[in-house]
Amino acid sequence: MEADLFTAAAEERREKDPSSVPLAVRMRPRTLDEVAGQRHLLRPGSPLRRLVAGRAGGPAGPASVILWGPPGTGKTTLASIVSNATDRRFTELSAISAGVREVRAVIEGARRAVGTHGRETVLFLDEIHRFSKAQQDSLLPAVENRWITLIAATTENPHFSVITPLLSRSLLLTLEPLTEEDLRELVRRAVAGERGLNGTVTLPEETERQLLRLAGGDARRALTALEAAAGATLEESGTEITPAVLERTVDRAAVAYDRDGDQHYDVASALIKSIRGSDADAALHWLARMVDAGEDPRFIARRLMIAASEDIGLAEPQALSTAVAAAQAVAMIGFPEARIILSQAVLALALAPKSNSAVVAIDEALGDVRAGRTGPVPAHLRDSHYAGARSLGHGAAYVYPHDLPGGIAAQQYAPDAARGRRYYRPGRHGAEARYAEVSERVRARLAGDGPTARSGGTEAPAVSGGGAEPVEGVTGHPGGGDDRTTDGGGEG
Repeated sequence: MEADLFTAAAEERREKDPSSVPLAVRMRPRTLDEVAGQRHLLRPGSPLRRLVAGRAGGPAGPASVILWGPPGTGKTTLASIVSNATDRRFTELSAISAGVREVRAVIEGARRAVGTHGRETVLFLDEIHRFSKAQQDSLLPAVENRWITLIAATTENPHFSVITPLLSRSLLLTLEPLTEEDLRELVRRAVAGERGLNGTVTLPEETERQLLRLAGGDARRALTALEAAAGATLEESGTEITPAVLERTVDRAAVAYDRDGDQHYDVASALIKSIRGSDADAALHWLARMVDAGEDPRFIARRLMIAASEDIGLAEPQALSTAVAAAQAVAMIGFPEARIILSQAVLALALAPKSNSAVVAIDEALGDVRAGRTGPVPAHLRDSHYAGARSLGHGAAYVYPHDLPGGIAAQQYAPDAARGRRYYRPGRHGAEARYAEVSERVRARLAGDGPTARSGGTEAPAVSGGGAEPVEGVTGHPGGGDDRTTDGGGEG
Protein backbone atom coordinates (compact mmCIF):
# COMPACT_ATOMS: atom_id res chain seq x y z
CA MET A 1 0.00 0.00 0.00
CA GLU A 2 2.81 2.39 0.88
CA ALA A 3 4.48 1.74 -2.48
CA ASP A 4 1.23 2.71 -4.24
CA LEU A 5 1.03 5.93 -2.23
CA PHE A 6 4.62 6.81 -3.07
CA THR A 7 4.02 6.06 -6.74
CA ALA A 8 0.91 8.24 -6.81
CA ALA A 9 2.79 11.07 -5.10
CA ALA A 10 5.61 10.83 -7.63
CA GLU A 11 3.19 10.94 -10.55
CA GLU A 12 1.42 13.97 -9.04
CA ARG A 13 4.75 15.75 -8.65
CA ARG A 14 5.65 15.03 -12.27
CA GLU A 15 2.39 16.55 -13.47
CA LYS A 16 2.85 19.70 -11.38
CA ASP A 17 6.59 20.12 -12.06
CA PRO A 18 7.74 18.51 -15.33
CA SER A 19 11.29 19.79 -14.75
CA SER A 20 11.64 17.30 -11.89
CA VAL A 21 11.89 14.59 -14.55
CA PRO A 22 14.86 14.60 -16.96
CA LEU A 23 14.07 15.68 -20.50
CA ALA A 24 15.30 12.34 -21.84
CA VAL A 25 12.67 10.57 -19.71
CA ARG A 26 9.86 12.99 -20.59
CA MET A 27 10.57 12.57 -24.30
CA ARG A 28 10.70 8.79 -24.18
CA PRO A 29 8.43 7.48 -26.99
CA ARG A 30 5.15 5.95 -25.92
CA THR A 31 4.50 3.98 -29.10
CA LEU A 32 6.74 2.16 -31.57
CA ASP A 33 5.81 4.71 -34.24
CA GLU A 34 7.42 7.47 -32.14
CA VAL A 35 10.76 5.65 -31.88
CA ALA A 36 13.64 7.42 -33.62
CA GLY A 37 15.67 5.10 -35.84
CA GLN A 38 15.85 1.29 -35.62
CA ARG A 39 13.43 0.88 -38.53
CA HIS A 40 15.00 -2.49 -39.32
CA LEU A 41 13.58 -3.76 -36.00
CA LEU A 42 10.12 -2.21 -36.28
CA ARG A 43 8.79 -3.71 -39.49
CA PRO A 44 5.35 -5.42 -39.41
CA GLY A 45 5.64 -8.87 -37.89
CA SER A 46 8.95 -8.12 -36.18
CA PRO A 47 9.56 -9.58 -32.69
CA LEU A 48 9.08 -6.17 -31.07
CA ARG A 49 5.80 -5.58 -32.88
CA ARG A 50 4.59 -8.98 -31.74
CA LEU A 51 5.60 -8.28 -28.16
CA VAL A 52 3.50 -5.11 -28.20
CA ALA A 53 0.56 -6.79 -29.94
CA GLY A 54 0.44 -9.76 -27.58
CA ARG A 55 -0.71 -13.15 -28.92
CA ALA A 56 -1.99 -11.76 -32.22
CA GLY A 57 -0.01 -14.46 -33.99
CA GLY A 58 -2.18 -17.28 -32.65
CA PRO A 59 -0.40 -20.35 -31.26
CA ALA A 60 3.04 -18.90 -32.04
CA GLY A 61 3.74 -16.69 -29.06
CA PRO A 62 6.30 -13.88 -29.01
CA ALA A 63 9.89 -14.87 -28.32
CA SER A 64 12.27 -13.52 -25.70
CA VAL A 65 14.69 -10.98 -27.11
CA ILE A 66 18.13 -9.62 -26.30
CA LEU A 67 18.63 -5.98 -27.34
CA TRP A 68 22.27 -5.25 -28.12
CA GLY A 69 23.48 -1.76 -28.94
CA PRO A 70 25.48 1.24 -27.77
CA PRO A 71 24.11 3.59 -25.10
CA GLY A 72 21.32 5.94 -26.09
CA THR A 73 19.94 3.89 -28.98
CA GLY A 74 16.60 3.04 -27.39
CA LYS A 75 16.92 -0.27 -25.51
CA THR A 76 15.16 0.96 -22.37
CA THR A 77 12.67 2.91 -24.48
CA LEU A 78 11.60 -0.20 -26.39
CA ALA A 79 11.10 -2.11 -23.15
CA SER A 80 9.05 0.77 -21.76
CA ILE A 81 6.80 0.77 -24.83
CA VAL A 82 6.18 -2.94 -24.39
CA SER A 83 5.26 -2.37 -20.75
CA ASN A 84 2.74 0.35 -21.62
CA ALA A 85 1.20 -1.34 -24.65
CA THR A 86 0.58 -4.85 -23.37
CA ASP A 87 -1.84 -6.34 -20.87
CA ARG A 88 0.87 -8.67 -19.58
CA ARG A 89 2.47 -8.23 -16.18
CA PHE A 90 5.63 -6.16 -16.59
CA THR A 91 8.57 -6.38 -14.22
CA GLU A 92 11.88 -4.54 -14.47
CA LEU A 93 15.22 -5.52 -12.93
CA SER A 94 18.71 -4.09 -13.26
CA ALA A 95 21.65 -6.47 -13.28
CA ILE A 96 23.59 -3.86 -11.33
CA SER A 97 21.50 -4.28 -8.18
CA ALA A 98 19.52 -7.50 -8.64
CA GLY A 99 20.73 -10.99 -7.76
CA VAL A 100 19.53 -14.58 -8.00
CA ARG A 101 17.05 -14.06 -5.16
CA GLU A 102 15.30 -11.22 -6.98
CA VAL A 103 15.23 -13.20 -10.23
CA ARG A 104 13.71 -16.23 -8.50
CA ALA A 105 11.06 -14.02 -6.87
CA VAL A 106 10.05 -12.66 -10.30
CA ILE A 107 9.90 -16.16 -11.76
CA GLU A 108 7.77 -17.45 -8.88
CA GLY A 109 5.39 -14.51 -9.28
CA ALA A 110 5.20 -15.20 -13.01
CA ARG A 111 4.31 -18.89 -12.42
CA ARG A 112 1.53 -17.91 -10.03
CA ALA A 113 0.14 -15.34 -12.46
CA VAL A 114 0.03 -17.86 -15.28
CA GLY A 115 -1.61 -20.52 -13.13
CA THR A 116 -4.10 -18.23 -11.37
CA HIS A 117 -5.03 -15.59 -13.93
CA GLY A 118 -3.51 -16.86 -17.17
CA ARG A 119 -1.44 -13.68 -17.45
CA GLU A 120 2.05 -13.81 -18.86
CA THR A 121 4.91 -11.79 -17.45
CA VAL A 122 7.39 -9.68 -19.38
CA LEU A 123 10.71 -9.22 -17.56
CA PHE A 124 12.98 -6.38 -18.65
CA LEU A 125 16.52 -7.04 -17.46
CA ASP A 126 18.87 -4.11 -18.03
CA GLU A 127 22.63 -4.64 -18.45
CA ILE A 128 22.39 -8.41 -18.50
CA HIS A 129 26.12 -8.61 -19.26
CA ARG A 130 26.71 -7.74 -15.59
CA PHE A 131 25.01 -10.97 -14.48
CA SER A 132 27.30 -13.87 -13.64
CA LYS A 133 26.90 -17.24 -15.33
CA ALA A 134 25.01 -18.58 -12.32
CA GLN A 135 22.63 -15.63 -12.34
CA GLN A 136 21.95 -16.06 -16.04
CA ASP A 137 21.45 -19.80 -15.54
CA SER A 138 18.62 -19.04 -13.11
CA LEU A 139 16.64 -17.50 -15.99
CA LEU A 140 16.74 -20.58 -18.22
CA PRO A 141 13.74 -22.60 -16.93
CA ALA A 142 11.44 -19.57 -16.98
CA VAL A 143 12.47 -18.55 -20.49
CA GLU A 144 12.32 -22.09 -21.85
CA ASN A 145 8.85 -22.76 -20.42
CA ARG A 146 7.72 -19.22 -21.26
CA TRP A 147 6.74 -18.41 -17.71
CA ILE A 148 8.35 -15.10 -18.56
CA THR A 149 9.08 -13.34 -21.83
CA LEU A 150 12.54 -11.86 -21.38
CA ILE A 151 13.64 -8.53 -22.79
CA ALA A 152 17.32 -8.20 -21.94
CA ALA A 153 19.45 -5.16 -22.78
CA THR A 154 23.22 -4.99 -23.10
CA THR A 155 25.90 -2.72 -24.48
CA GLU A 156 28.39 -5.61 -24.65
CA ASN A 157 28.70 -8.26 -27.32
CA PRO A 158 26.20 -10.96 -26.21
CA HIS A 159 28.30 -13.69 -27.80
CA PHE A 160 30.87 -12.98 -25.10
CA SER A 161 28.71 -11.70 -22.23
CA VAL A 162 25.57 -13.87 -22.37
CA ILE A 163 25.63 -17.64 -21.84
CA THR A 164 25.01 -19.78 -24.93
CA PRO A 165 21.86 -21.58 -23.60
CA LEU A 166 20.15 -18.23 -23.00
CA LEU A 167 21.20 -16.94 -26.41
CA SER A 168 19.77 -20.01 -28.09
CA ARG A 169 16.41 -19.46 -26.39
CA SER A 170 16.19 -15.78 -27.40
CA LEU A 171 16.27 -13.63 -30.50
CA LEU A 172 19.27 -11.32 -30.74
CA LEU A 173 18.28 -7.86 -32.02
CA THR A 174 21.06 -5.40 -32.83
CA LEU A 175 20.37 -1.68 -32.41
CA GLU A 176 22.35 0.73 -34.55
CA PRO A 177 23.63 4.18 -33.52
CA LEU A 178 21.08 6.81 -34.43
CA THR A 179 21.74 8.72 -37.62
CA GLU A 180 22.02 12.49 -37.71
CA GLU A 181 18.52 12.70 -39.21
CA ASP A 182 17.10 10.50 -36.42
CA LEU A 183 18.64 12.73 -33.76
CA ARG A 184 17.56 15.91 -35.53
CA GLU A 185 13.94 14.74 -35.53
CA LEU A 186 14.18 13.84 -31.84
CA VAL A 187 15.82 17.13 -30.81
CA ARG A 188 13.34 19.27 -32.73
CA ARG A 189 10.46 17.34 -31.18
CA ALA A 190 11.94 17.98 -27.73
CA VAL A 191 12.34 21.72 -28.37
CA ALA A 192 8.78 22.24 -29.58
CA GLY A 193 6.74 19.50 -27.87
CA GLU A 194 4.60 19.92 -24.78
CA ARG A 195 6.38 17.05 -23.05
CA GLY A 196 9.66 18.72 -23.84
CA LEU A 197 10.71 22.37 -23.71
CA ASN A 198 7.37 23.53 -25.15
CA GLY A 199 8.90 26.23 -27.37
CA THR A 200 10.45 28.18 -24.49
CA VAL A 201 13.78 28.24 -26.35
CA THR A 202 14.90 28.12 -29.95
CA LEU A 203 17.72 26.09 -31.44
CA PRO A 204 19.42 27.71 -34.46
CA GLU A 205 20.79 25.40 -37.15
CA GLU A 206 24.41 26.11 -36.24
CA THR A 207 23.84 25.10 -32.61
CA GLU A 208 21.77 22.13 -33.69
CA ARG A 209 24.59 20.85 -35.90
CA GLN A 210 27.04 21.21 -33.02
CA LEU A 211 24.69 19.38 -30.66
CA LEU A 212 24.28 16.50 -33.09
CA ARG A 213 28.05 16.18 -33.42
CA LEU A 214 28.47 16.09 -29.65
CA ALA A 215 25.76 13.46 -29.29
CA GLY A 216 27.64 10.88 -31.35
CA GLY A 217 24.49 8.90 -32.17
CA ASP A 218 23.35 8.82 -28.52
CA ALA A 219 19.79 10.10 -28.05
CA ARG A 220 20.13 10.35 -24.27
CA ARG A 221 23.31 12.38 -24.58
CA ALA A 222 21.66 14.70 -27.10
CA LEU A 223 18.64 15.36 -24.88
CA THR A 224 20.77 15.75 -21.75
CA ALA A 225 22.97 18.33 -23.48
CA LEU A 226 19.90 20.09 -24.89
CA GLU A 227 18.28 20.31 -21.45
CA ALA A 228 21.47 21.66 -19.88
CA ALA A 229 21.90 24.28 -22.61
CA ALA A 230 18.24 25.29 -22.43
CA GLY A 231 18.47 25.69 -18.65
CA ALA A 232 21.52 27.91 -18.95
CA THR A 233 19.85 30.00 -21.65
CA LEU A 234 16.70 30.55 -19.60
CA GLU A 235 18.75 31.40 -16.50
CA GLU A 236 20.40 34.16 -18.51
CA SER A 237 16.95 35.42 -19.57
CA GLY A 238 17.57 34.37 -23.16
CA THR A 239 15.53 32.34 -25.60
CA GLU A 240 18.08 31.30 -28.24
CA ILE A 241 20.58 28.53 -27.45
CA THR A 242 23.89 29.72 -28.86
CA PRO A 243 26.92 27.55 -29.67
CA ALA A 244 28.86 29.27 -26.86
CA VAL A 245 26.21 28.36 -24.28
CA LEU A 246 26.11 24.79 -25.57
CA GLU A 247 29.90 24.44 -25.22
CA ARG A 248 29.85 25.69 -21.64
CA THR A 249 26.92 23.58 -20.50
CA VAL A 250 27.98 20.37 -22.22
CA ASP A 251 31.31 20.52 -20.38
CA ARG A 252 29.48 20.79 -17.07
CA ALA A 253 27.07 18.02 -18.02
CA ALA A 254 29.92 15.70 -19.03
CA VAL A 255 31.50 16.09 -15.60
CA ALA A 256 28.19 15.67 -13.80
CA TYR A 257 27.37 12.41 -15.56
CA ASP A 258 30.89 10.98 -15.60
CA ARG A 259 30.96 7.45 -14.21
CA ASP A 260 33.87 7.83 -11.81
CA GLY A 261 33.94 11.60 -11.23
CA ASP A 262 36.87 12.31 -13.55
CA GLN A 263 36.54 14.96 -16.18
CA HIS A 264 35.95 12.97 -19.34
CA TYR A 265 38.00 15.07 -21.72
CA ASP A 266 40.79 15.77 -19.22
CA VAL A 267 41.49 12.04 -18.83
CA ALA A 268 41.40 11.54 -22.60
CA SER A 269 43.81 14.45 -23.00
CA ALA A 270 46.17 12.96 -20.41
CA LEU A 271 46.18 9.66 -22.31
CA ILE A 272 47.10 11.28 -25.63
CA LYS A 273 49.75 13.54 -24.09
CA SER A 274 51.35 10.57 -22.34
CA ILE A 275 51.51 8.73 -25.68
CA ARG A 276 52.99 11.84 -27.31
CA GLY A 277 55.58 11.98 -24.54
CA SER A 278 56.47 8.28 -25.05
CA ASP A 279 55.58 7.43 -21.42
CA ALA A 280 54.04 4.00 -21.91
CA ASP A 281 53.38 3.44 -18.18
CA ALA A 282 51.52 6.73 -17.73
CA ALA A 283 49.53 6.08 -20.92
CA LEU A 284 48.45 2.69 -19.56
CA HIS A 285 47.39 4.32 -16.28
CA TRP A 286 45.09 6.77 -18.06
CA LEU A 287 43.77 3.99 -20.29
CA ALA A 288 42.95 1.93 -17.19
CA ARG A 289 41.07 4.92 -15.69
CA MET A 290 38.93 5.18 -18.82
CA VAL A 291 38.29 1.44 -19.03
CA ASP A 292 37.34 1.22 -15.36
CA ALA A 293 34.95 4.15 -15.77
CA GLY A 294 33.12 2.28 -18.52
CA GLU A 295 34.22 4.62 -21.30
CA ASP A 296 33.08 3.63 -24.79
CA PRO A 297 36.02 1.67 -26.26
CA ARG A 298 35.26 3.15 -29.68
CA PHE A 299 35.86 6.64 -28.30
CA ILE A 300 39.28 5.56 -27.02
CA ALA A 301 40.10 3.92 -30.35
CA ARG A 302 39.17 7.10 -32.24
CA ARG A 303 41.57 9.11 -30.07
CA LEU A 304 44.34 6.61 -30.85
CA MET A 305 43.75 6.87 -34.59
CA ILE A 306 44.13 10.64 -34.38
CA ALA A 307 47.30 10.34 -32.31
CA ALA A 308 48.78 7.88 -34.82
CA SER A 309 48.76 10.59 -37.49
CA GLU A 310 49.09 13.73 -35.37
CA ASP A 311 51.96 12.62 -33.12
CA ILE A 312 53.64 9.72 -34.96
CA GLY A 313 52.92 10.10 -38.64
CA LEU A 314 55.67 9.13 -41.06
CA ALA A 315 58.13 8.39 -38.27
CA GLU A 316 56.30 5.04 -38.05
CA PRO A 317 53.78 4.74 -40.93
CA GLN A 318 52.37 1.47 -39.53
CA ALA A 319 51.12 3.23 -36.41
CA LEU A 320 47.95 4.35 -38.17
CA SER A 321 47.32 0.80 -39.43
CA THR A 322 47.73 -0.45 -35.85
CA ALA A 323 45.25 2.11 -34.52
CA VAL A 324 42.70 1.42 -37.26
CA ALA A 325 42.95 -2.34 -36.67
CA ALA A 326 42.40 -1.75 -32.94
CA ALA A 327 39.32 0.37 -33.65
CA GLN A 328 37.84 -2.33 -35.86
CA ALA A 329 38.56 -5.04 -33.31
CA VAL A 330 37.03 -3.26 -30.30
CA ALA A 331 33.92 -2.44 -32.33
CA MET A 332 33.49 -6.16 -32.96
CA ILE A 333 34.08 -7.55 -29.47
CA GLY A 334 33.60 -4.81 -26.86
CA PHE A 335 34.63 -5.03 -23.21
CA PRO A 336 36.09 -6.79 -21.32
CA GLU A 337 38.43 -8.24 -23.98
CA ALA A 338 38.72 -4.89 -25.76
CA ARG A 339 40.95 -3.68 -22.94
CA ILE A 340 43.73 -6.00 -24.21
CA ILE A 341 43.52 -4.68 -27.76
CA LEU A 342 43.52 -1.08 -26.55
CA SER A 343 46.51 -1.82 -24.32
CA GLN A 344 48.47 -3.23 -27.27
CA ALA A 345 47.65 -0.20 -29.42
CA VAL A 346 48.55 2.27 -26.65
CA LEU A 347 51.89 0.56 -26.06
CA ALA A 348 52.70 0.49 -29.78
CA LEU A 349 51.92 4.19 -30.15
CA ALA A 350 53.70 5.27 -26.97
CA LEU A 351 56.91 3.42 -27.90
CA ALA A 352 56.90 4.46 -31.57
CA PRO A 353 59.18 7.26 -32.84
CA LYS A 354 57.33 10.57 -32.98
CA SER A 355 56.72 13.20 -35.64
CA ASN A 356 54.10 15.93 -35.92
CA SER A 357 55.05 16.90 -39.47
CA ALA A 358 51.69 15.79 -40.90
CA VAL A 359 49.59 18.09 -38.68
CA VAL A 360 52.06 20.99 -38.97
CA ALA A 361 52.12 20.68 -42.76
CA ILE A 362 48.35 20.66 -43.30
CA ASP A 363 47.76 23.45 -40.77
CA GLU A 364 50.35 25.70 -42.43
CA ALA A 365 48.84 24.98 -45.84
CA LEU A 366 45.37 25.80 -44.50
CA GLY A 367 46.76 28.98 -42.98
CA ASP A 368 48.04 30.12 -46.38
CA VAL A 369 44.74 29.28 -48.07
CA ARG A 370 42.75 31.20 -45.46
CA ALA A 371 45.16 34.12 -45.70
CA GLY A 372 44.42 34.40 -49.42
CA ARG A 373 47.58 32.81 -50.82
CA THR A 374 45.67 30.93 -53.48
CA GLY A 375 45.58 32.22 -57.03
CA PRO A 376 44.49 30.42 -60.19
CA VAL A 377 45.56 26.94 -61.19
CA PRO A 378 48.65 27.17 -63.46
CA ALA A 379 47.61 26.83 -67.11
CA HIS A 380 49.58 23.66 -67.76
CA LEU A 381 47.80 21.88 -64.85
CA ARG A 382 44.27 22.78 -65.93
CA ASP A 383 41.79 20.28 -67.35
CA SER A 384 42.45 19.76 -71.05
CA HIS A 385 40.01 16.94 -71.81
CA TYR A 386 37.28 19.03 -73.43
CA ALA A 387 37.15 20.52 -76.91
CA GLY A 388 38.67 23.98 -77.06
CA ALA A 389 40.80 23.58 -73.94
CA ARG A 390 44.03 23.64 -75.92
CA SER A 391 43.09 26.92 -77.58
CA LEU A 392 42.94 28.40 -74.08
CA GLY A 393 46.41 27.10 -73.28
CA HIS A 394 45.15 24.50 -70.82
CA GLY A 395 47.65 21.68 -70.45
CA ALA A 396 49.74 22.86 -73.38
CA ALA A 397 53.05 22.91 -71.52
CA TYR A 398 52.34 20.02 -69.18
CA VAL A 399 55.16 17.50 -68.88
CA TYR A 400 54.09 13.91 -68.17
CA PRO A 401 56.41 12.73 -65.35
CA HIS A 402 56.19 9.03 -66.25
CA ASP A 403 57.87 9.78 -69.58
CA LEU A 404 61.03 11.00 -67.86
CA PRO A 405 63.85 8.72 -66.67
CA GLY A 406 63.59 9.85 -63.07
CA GLY A 407 59.80 10.08 -62.99
CA ILE A 408 59.94 13.75 -61.86
CA ALA A 409 59.32 16.76 -64.10
CA ALA A 410 60.83 20.15 -63.36
CA GLN A 411 57.62 22.13 -63.59
CA GLN A 412 55.49 24.32 -61.35
CA TYR A 413 52.66 22.63 -59.44
CA ALA A 414 51.68 25.22 -56.82
CA PRO A 415 49.89 28.46 -57.74
CA ASP A 416 52.07 31.56 -57.98
CA ALA A 417 50.95 32.78 -54.55
CA ALA A 418 52.19 29.59 -52.89
CA ARG A 419 55.19 28.92 -55.08
CA GLY A 420 58.25 28.01 -53.03
CA ARG A 421 56.29 27.55 -49.81
CA ARG A 422 57.48 24.54 -47.79
CA TYR A 423 54.81 23.00 -45.62
CA TYR A 424 56.30 19.56 -45.13
CA ARG A 425 59.36 19.63 -42.92
CA PRO A 426 60.15 15.98 -42.15
CA GLY A 427 61.47 14.92 -38.79
CA ARG A 428 64.63 12.90 -38.34
CA HIS A 429 63.23 10.09 -36.20
CA GLY A 430 62.37 6.56 -37.28
CA ALA A 431 61.28 5.93 -40.84
CA GLU A 432 60.82 9.62 -41.54
CA ALA A 433 64.57 10.14 -41.71
CA ARG A 434 64.44 8.45 -45.12
CA TYR A 435 61.55 10.70 -46.21
CA ALA A 436 63.62 13.74 -45.25
CA GLU A 437 66.35 12.80 -47.72
CA VAL A 438 63.84 11.91 -50.43
CA SER A 439 61.89 15.16 -50.07
CA GLU A 440 65.02 17.28 -50.46
CA ARG A 441 66.07 15.46 -53.62
CA VAL A 442 62.58 15.70 -55.08
CA ARG A 443 62.37 19.43 -54.37
CA ALA A 444 65.69 19.94 -56.11
CA ARG A 445 64.42 18.03 -59.15
CA LEU A 446 61.18 20.00 -59.25
CA ALA A 447 63.17 23.24 -59.17
CA GLY A 448 65.35 22.02 -62.04
CA ASP A 449 68.48 21.93 -59.87
CA GLY A 450 68.97 18.14 -59.72
CA PRO A 451 69.93 15.44 -62.22
CA THR A 452 67.33 14.31 -64.74
CA ALA A 453 68.08 10.57 -64.63
CA ARG A 454 69.06 7.88 -62.19
CA SER A 455 72.75 7.25 -61.72
CA GLY A 456 73.84 3.81 -60.63
CA GLY A 457 70.70 3.17 -58.64
CA THR A 458 71.53 5.82 -56.02
CA GLU A 459 68.82 8.30 -56.92
CA ALA A 460 65.83 8.88 -54.68
CA PRO A 461 62.75 6.91 -55.66
CA ALA A 462 60.35 8.71 -57.97
CA VAL A 463 57.34 10.11 -56.15
CA SER A 464 54.98 9.58 -59.08
CA GLY A 465 55.11 5.82 -59.11
CA GLY A 466 58.76 4.88 -59.26
CA GLY A 467 58.94 4.08 -62.99
CA ALA A 468 62.43 4.93 -64.28
CA GLU A 469 61.60 4.08 -67.87
CA PRO A 470 59.22 5.87 -70.26
CA VAL A 471 55.68 4.54 -70.12
CA GLU A 472 55.01 2.39 -73.15
CA GLY A 473 51.74 2.49 -75.06
CA VAL A 474 50.46 5.77 -73.62
CA THR A 475 48.80 8.04 -76.13
CA GLY A 476 47.51 11.54 -75.71
CA HIS A 477 43.82 12.28 -75.18
CA PRO A 478 42.05 13.19 -78.45
CA GLY A 479 41.17 16.59 -77.08
CA GLY A 480 44.34 17.16 -75.12
CA GLY A 481 47.33 16.54 -77.37
CA ASP A 482 50.19 15.11 -75.31
CA ASP A 483 48.62 16.02 -71.95
CA ARG A 484 48.74 12.47 -70.56
CA THR A 485 46.77 13.05 -67.40
CA THR A 486 45.14 10.19 -65.56
CA ASP A 487 43.24 12.32 -63.10
CA GLY A 488 39.70 11.05 -62.93
CA GLY A 489 38.29 9.91 -66.25
CA GLY A 490 38.10 13.27 -67.95
CA GLU A 491 36.94 15.40 -65.02
CA GLY A 492 40.29 17.15 -64.72
